[in-house]
Amino acid sequence: MSTLSSQREALIRAAFEAKDMAYCPYSKFPVGAALLTAEGDIIKGANIENASYGGTICAERTALVKAVSEGHKSFVAIAVVSSLAVPISPCGICRQFIREFCALETPVLLVPGDYPKLDHVPKEGYSEGGVRDTTLGELLPISFGPEQLEMPRK
Repeated sequence: MSTLSSQREALIRAAFEAKDMAYCPYSKFPVGAALLTAEGDIIKGANIENASYGGTICAERTALVKAVSEGHKSFVAIAVVSSLAVPISPCGICRQFIREFCALETPVLLVPGDYPKLDHVPKEGYSEGGVRDTTLGELLPISFGPEQLEMPRK
């Protein structure tokens, strides 16, 4: 069983490495995501765009699809990074996709593109280096998940 505290920096580094592999000729907006599995593995994903914009897949979903297709279904945390100097949050469909495989308490690290911010002034919700620390439950309140499908119906 892996813990986030011992692998936090490796997870953030992996998100940056993933961002470098993004295929984004249309938006010019590379995004990288990295998942920490319960077994301690880190799975990376980048956004992959398509000329038919609807065929585009975000970094978070790329990482999850790779992880699940490799047999991982339990996750400790996810980190997301772009090239912006401020942290960005997963889009709505990615939040719902993450919800399929992650508990609401799962930490989500929103990393600024210029991490670590050496001049970062600590403020609530942010940790060292300017990372916005949140959870899936904070990003997707009152969510619908797999457990609702197991509930009795009338």
